Order: sequence, then structure tokens, then C-alpha cells
Amino acid sequence: MKIYNGEGMILGRLAAVTAKDALLGEEVKVVNCEKVIISGKKVNTFTSEKAKRDRKGYPLKSAKHPRLSDRFVRRAIRGMLPWKLSRGKEAYRKIMCYVSVPEEYKGKELITIPQASAKKLPTLRYITVGEVIKHLLGNRK
Repeated sequence: MKIYNGEGMILGRLAAVTAKDALLGEEVKVVNCEKVIISGKKVNTFTSEKAKRDRKGYPLKSAKHPRLSDRFVRRAIRGMLPWKLSRGKEAYRKIMCYVSVPEEYKGKELITIPQASAKKLPTLRYITVGEVIKHLLGNRK
């Protein structure tokens, strides 16, 4: 079992590494999902997520978008998996995400990925997943 620390990690790069581990049969846990970073301008991130949520037809059959940061990260990881194949669905079942560090993982070693660190970004234009979720829930009707 691998436990990844999402604090200060770029969402796409973290998702790619965790998806690869899950496809190889490893059980994957991601903690601190509210502190995972989405790179880019805040305004662009907010508008793209808002547009994604507004784009729907019949509400009972349209895509469901997560309203919690742990589910948001898990959905991003699902995008890196071959979801329509059985091995992709089995790998998705092996992935769990948590908002903070649960009690059972407090003493364990957390893995940080140097390639996915926010220090790799050339600019300081980024926003955390927690801020995106808070902004989207604040604008609900």
C-alpha cells in the first residue's frame, strides 16, 4: 500500500503517478486532497469548472461533478485510467482519497513525488482544490 501526500502537488502529475501504481496492482491512498494544486490562473480555473458544471442536459442522466475535494481528486485520477476496460475499473477501486490525514495513517510514511511538486512551476499561478470547491459551492443558487 502506498500513501501519497497531496500537499503542494500538481493535480495532473499526481493523478498520473497514482493511476499508474493502481494499474500495476498497488493499493493507493492520497491524503491532504484539499491542498492539491491546480496550475494556471485562478480566473481561468474558476470559469472552466463553472462551465463544466453548467453544461448539462437532462439532469438525471447528465454527468455528476464532485462537490468534495477528495472526490474531485479521485475523479481526476479516474481520468488517467482506462475506465471502459475491466482493469481500469479494478484499479479505480484500489484508489482512495482523504481530505486530511486519517488517524490510521498518521504514523505511516507519506510519499511525496518530486516531479509533481509545485516548485516545478515556472510561475506562482496556481490554486488549491479546496479553494476551487469552496468557490463553486459559494456560488450555488
